[in-house]
Amino acid sequence: MDSVLSVDRGGPAQPLLLAKNLRKHFPIPGGLLGRATRVVRAVDDLTLSVAKGETLGVVGESGCGKSTVARLLMRLIKPDRGTMILDGDPVDEPHGITVNELRRHVQMVFQDSYASLNPRLTIVETLAFAPKAHGLPHAEARGRSRDLLAKVGLEPDTFADRYPHELSGGQRQRVNIARALALRPRLVILDEAVSALDKSVEAQVLNMLVDLKDEFGLTYVFISHDLNVVQYLSDRVLVMYLGKIVEIGDVEAIYGKPQHPYTRALLSARPTMDPRRRTQEAPIQGDPPNPIDPPSGCRFRTRCPFAESVCAGTEPVLADTGKQSVACLMYVPGSGHSKAA
Repeated sequence: MDSVLSVDRGGPAQPLLLAKNLRKHFPIPGGLLGRATRVVRAVDDLTLSVAKGETLGVVGESGCGKSTVARLLMRLIKPDRGTMILDGDPVDEPHGITVNELRRHVQMVFQDSYASLNPRLTIVETLAFAPKAHGLPHAEARGRSRDLLAKVGLEPDTFADRYPHELSGGQRQRVNIARALALRPRLVILDEAVSALDKSVEAQVLNMLVDLKDEFGLTYVFISHDLNVVQYLSDRVLVMYLGKIVEIGDVEAIYGKPQHPYTRALLSARPTMDPRRRTQEAPIQGDPPNPIDPPSGCRFRTRCPFAESVCAGTEPVLADTGKQSVACLMYVPGSGHSKAA
């Protein structure tokens, strides 16, 4: 079952996953004979890299494109354009690896723990299914499944022969995490994987994810709307707004000194238990613009307190500012913004 991609061939300096200029627009039927005349611009020319052994956190408001990015990285949906490279090998291109080979090394955990499981299969059958499909003998696949149950904190003798409806939400999500590890992947994408759990169970699952990462040498892409959880788990953080990356950098830099106005607003909106730090007014005004017809130039300008006329005519690109990169004209020398150097 193990292939050459299971070995770190490029060294730590080579990204495990590199995506360049990914774009995904969803057509909206409505023209003559149901033809699409408009599109939802879910992800627009997004480029990101995931280093080996790191946890990359992805945050942003609902509808910003986080889950679409996850599905593009897994190739559950095909990008309109863009390329992906897994440890030096192009994906779904001549002389590269196939999508099936990609999914052998990249697995995903979804938010809905019940919908992700086949209600007609027992837990051990669910976990053994993929290894058997990839050629592992039946007995070895079941043995691996029982081992994984133990790794995620579920007693195999108790849970192996149960069905999904007999488990709690937290237990089902542990099963989904075990299933993601059944093929011994290198990268696991977690799309709001703990957001449906209560806080006590969430803390247990987060600590388990940290332990599993160390034990199996995993790399994570962790998508969540919970900024505190992302801060706890992540090494780097990527902030999305309306299909674009607006800021990316080390977790200490993003949380300690956010630079993009949107990132500042997100962090200002975090709940606090300190009565002296209560939010008196909304840190960000209005709703996100329609992704069918996003604003020209900077997509955040319609809600930004620092927006100027130049922001409407120039689309900012990510500029390196030291420990992070930010897509804002205030940080581009000579951009024409009054706050630029």
